[in-house]
Amino acid sequence: MRYLGQPFIGTEAVARGALTRQQLRMHYRTVFPNVYIGRDVQPTLEQRTAAAWLWSGRRATVAGAAAAALHGAGWIPDDVPVELVHTNPRAPHGVLTRRGVLHDGETQTIAGYPVTTPERTAFDIGRRGAVHSAVARLDALARATGFKVEEVLRVAENHPRAPGLRCLEAALELVDPGAQSPRESYLRLLFIDAGLPRPQTQIPVLGVDRVPIAYLDMGWQEWLVAVEYDGDQHRSDRRQYVKDIRRTERLQEMGWTVVRVVAEDSPAAVLRRVRAAIASSAVR
Repeated sequence: MRYLGQPFIGTEAVARGALTRQQLRMHYRTVFPNVYIGRDVQPTLEQRTAAAWLWSGRRATVAGAAAAALHGAGWIPDDVPVELVHTNPRAPHGVLTRRGVLHDGETQTIAGYPVTTPERTAFDIGRRGAVHSAVARLDALARATGFKVEEVLRVAENHPRAPGLRCLEAALELVDPGAQSPRESYLRLLFIDAGLPRPQTQIPVLGVDRVPIAYLDMGWQEWLVAVEYDGDQHRSDRRQYVKDIRRTERLQEMGWTVVRVVAEDSPAAVLRRVRAAIASSAVR
């Protein structure tokens, strides 16, 4: 029997007679202690998550970034440590265990193993790291799941002594599911930190028939000023590049000023251009 890309517990496979010890050594390699995968397989985060759960003896609950990925959140690297709520503190490299308490209603089943709910996942990732990083992660989770801030705060009420609650509250005030990438999240926070009004995200621009002809990354509709982040695909895809030019021209004809931002732009330069666009807006 061949385990086609799926992690498995080596001793169980040998005990069932599915593999011999020689086959196990020749064709498979360990992901975590006693958990194997095909020798030529480069594990994805989903496969590593399954392997980590097997390492726990099928007793842990998947949490943190790994849980967010299972809920559909994007922009999570495959090599991020797999976080588990588990009592064993001696986790192998690539696994992070925590002893957090999970109350009723804070877990669900995905792909056959227990995972923290979107609200509990938001509670966990929003309490850790810098606020801006937490907001970017929460934006992605909110976009994927549509979790409600008040539901996350309700989870927090059930864990009054948990560390990082102030960070969580600050991050939740800034969450916006309209961000389509971490870069857009950081760009939005740049404007807020600089004292500009909080920008609206995914602004619909309506045509003459009242059907949206475009959705702008972020901006201020009262001034007809938009900010669009151009990722690598905008430069590497010729069709997308031409489409962006035509789209910008049409928006300008409708009175919009579009500030295009790329990764190489400094925060100071972006703020200067945006402030100039707002100052020169004909809409008052």
